[in-house]
Amino acid sequence: MGFSLRKIEGLRKEEVKAKPHRVFDVSLLFVTLLLVFIGIVMVFSSSAVLARQSYHDTYYFLKKEIFFVVLGLILLFVAKKIPYRLYWKWIYPLFFLSLGLLVVTLLFGEGGKSNEVHRWLRIGPLSLQPSEMAKLVIVIFSAYALAKKGEKIRNFGKGFLPVVILSGLYIVLILAQKDLGGALIIAILVFLMLFVAGTKPAYLLGGTLASIPALYFLIFSVDFRRKRIFTFLDPWSNPLGSGFQIIQSFVAFQSGGLTGVGLGEGKQKLFYLPEAHTDFIFSVLGEELGLLGVLSVIALFTFFIFRGFLIALKTRDMFGMYLAFGITSLIGVQAFFNMGVVMGLLPTKGLALPFISYGGSSLITSLMAVGILLNISSDAGEDV
Repeated sequence: MGFSLRKIEGLRKEEVKAKPHRVFDVSLLFVTLLLVFIGIVMVFSSSAVLARQSYHDTYYFLKKEIFFVVLGLILLFVAKKIPYRLYWKWIYPLFFLSLGLLVVTLLFGEGGKSNEVHRWLRIGPLSLQPSEMAKLVIVIFSAYALAKKGEKIRNFGKGFLPVVILSGLYIVLILAQKDLGGALIIAILVFLMLFVAGTKPAYLLGGTLASIPALYFLIFSVDFRRKRIFTFLDPWSNPLGSGFQIIQSFVAFQSGGLTGVGLGEGKQKLFYLPEAHTDFIFSVLGEELGLLGVLSVIALFTFFIFRGFLIALKTRDMFGMYLAFGITSLIGVQAFFNMGVVMGLLPTKGLALPFISYGGSSLITSLMAVGILLNISSDAGEDV
């Protein structure tokens, strides 16, 4: 795959010459807006009762979500206007700014419900989760590094190792925030981008095998992570304890049937299913919109991924190609993991469903990433 993608760089300039007025990928924007709209509806449906009880305002979470959507869409259209090649020049300021925010979060951040983690920076009434932006920055940095190194990426010391080490700085800082899920997402993204760049399979296999002992230690040395693994294997062993959340998720999907119980009519969100408006919002969607709703959302993400990869294949330069591939993978991998978790196919992880779960940092970052992808698509022009 890496070989076939790399051939794009050898196309003659006459064959890829841009037309004066390039259009961006309208279908990609449309599917993004549709997913965001679904997110607004489901956030309100899943959070209204909780908001009324906790904040005496039924629309508390909805109003914040709409604010995040408006801000995210503004940044999307700003990012769409910025030529993506400028990120090549900005990469080191972006890299170290994001790295610095992770350090500041580790030292002075808040942990939400837990005092043992530090994942959020409070700015006035808002909380920022720098690890979300770090995922996008790592994608940009990896695209820069892979495009700059070219064939040197097949060299262990000059190509593969520097990318792994610099990405590892982010992974270590996010692990220090007790965010194993975020660290795994970054590791997977870097792995995928190295793969399409043509890195020798032996390096990727070796790196994966070398990380297994560390992953084992990170999981089984921490009590709540160890319980999550055992719960994943047998959630009914402790149905009122560690298995409660995933069992309630199963109940939600089973109750939904083919067409769902009706929008707003779900019962699991009524304090049965924890994190109903955030990590497990897909379960509420499954209960209220049924299998048809679930398959529709999966189809929308599949179409998004298809268009994103098509943009990557049609982009005129290697930096744009890697960047488009990385952004598409960022959205796709997170969607896959979130859906896998709520359906009991993967161990529980605190990962948002892009565009749909409640949460400002994730939504805003995802929309900014789409803006960059749309700018890349306009460079590809009518070939996309």
